[in-house]
Amino acid sequence: MMLHQEITSKIIAAFYKVYNNLGYGFLEKVYENALVIELNKVGLTVRQQVPI
Repeated sequence: MMLHQEITSKIIAAFYKVYNNLGYGFLEKVYENALVIELNKVGLTVRQQVPI
């Protein structure tokens, strides 16, 4: 089981990878989709736009 710090580190690293590759100026959905791909690559299970 991963600790919160490990999960947080993976999320932040994925964010920076997406941002550094795409830059700025895209619609939010583009970043969302790219982040989901990166998070899945590092072994995190992600669901998009889940109602709360």
